Amino acid sequence: MRELRYILILLLIQLLLTTSCKKEEDEPPNDEPQKTEEQINNERGRDVLNVIMNEWYYWYDMMPQVNPIDYDNPYALLEALRYLPVDVWSFVTDYQSFIDYYSGSFAGHGIRIGLDNQGQARIAMIYSSSPLYAEPHNVRRGWIIDAVNGTDIAALLIAGNFSAYQSVMGPPEPGITNQFDFIKPDGTEVTISSTKTEFQANSVMTHDTLHIGGSVAGYLVLESFIEPTSDELEEAFSFFHSAGIDDLILDLRYNSGGMLNVATELASYLAGNEREDLVFIKSEHNNKKSFENEITRFHITAHSIGLSRLIVITTGETASASENIINGLSPYMDVVTIGDTTSGKPTGMYAFVDAPHNKFIFAPTTFKLVNSEGVGDYFNGIAPTISAHDDITRDFGNREELSLKAAIEYLEGAKRSIPDPAAARAVWIGQERPLWQNNLFINREVVISDR
Repeated sequence: MRELRYILILLLIQLLLTTSCKKEEDEPPNDEPQKTEEQINNERGRDVLNVIMNEWYYWYDMMPQVNPIDYDNPYALLEALRYLPVDVWSFVTDYQSFIDYYSGSFAGHGIRIGLDNQGQARIAMIYSSSPLYAEPHNVRRGWIIDAVNGTDIAALLIAGNFSAYQSVMGPPEPGITNQFDFIKPDGTEVTISSTKTEFQANSVMTHDTLHIGGSVAGYLVLESFIEPTSDELEEAFSFFHSAGIDDLILDLRYNSGGMLNVATELASYLAGNEREDLVFIKSEHNNKKSFENEITRFHITAHSIGLSRLIVITTGETASASENIINGLSPYMDVVTIGDTTSGKPTGMYAFVDAPHNKFIFAPTTFKLVNSEGVGDYFNGIAPTISAHDDITRDFGNREELSLKAAIEYLEGAKRSIPDPAAARAVWIGQERPLWQNNLFINREVVISDR
């Protein structure tokens, strides 16, 4: 029945499009200018979005009353219908870029840039498949970017001039070459010419063990929940299982969400096989779609570790599926968060396709997620148990990096040291990835994927 319902949704959308086209064919010719293909696609997308918003949007009864034909495209219509100030997540994007992102396909230098407290631009994150990461460059998190193509990038970030930053860096397309002037951690300077390439982005930044006192803790930095994440998690938890870890420090500081089925895999590793079939998370839809409400449960994994306590490193970019890990596991174990307050996104969406044209992905907020105890109204974010800076002067795994240091001190049971107010932290992130990645999706017949 579920597949039939979603096939009917597609048929409804196609019927709308077919009827529209037939009407145009039956009308007598006039002297009005012929519409371009782009205009036709935009108007078609607008009409499809209008149908979806009125049926599936979580806040459909709170939408402003507008006339859809007053808007030229689905992007403009969405902005007119969006329930403000709450809904800052719903989006419309082009089909192919969405598919590429969730498959892990990526074009660029593979870096994210942050500002430290001294106003210096630094590498805040770098993918291991990035052209800058590999030999002979070996660029790592914490390196200072003195200039790009002779331009002081830090000054642009301090001014919040994102358009100028994008102009210097160029579009996320293969073949774009930029010259970076770096200052390495040892103070040496190096100039590197890097050409943007297309590569598969990794979501596990690092996984390792830390010997803390007389026990072994795992350390996992996870940047997203996308399709390739499943294989990366299997490798990481096979390692943790073999190492016999007692605790896990889960670093979600830059993880802004992804696919719920992948997040459920991570939650199942952490919960352990003894919690199979217990409720991880529940979805709640609008009153038109309450029959779609679902329960997502923990499942059996080959390398579960079954924790009684979980340490999570968070920032304001920790969002959506990442927040569900924290919220969904809280009823079953002591979840300690270290860092900064999370983004505050207890909602998710389905990704609708304008089949058969495949020009747009429509992803309005369609449901709220709560844990087994019904908790899920963290729209203001999840406050940290212990506050700590995101120290971008040091690489992931460095025991002196302030967030990791605070996590280690917590596990040691020691009194936590007061952070150095002059220590560096990321206060702005320049990124090449889509800004709409801060979301969570569920796989369905008419859904492309679930971040």
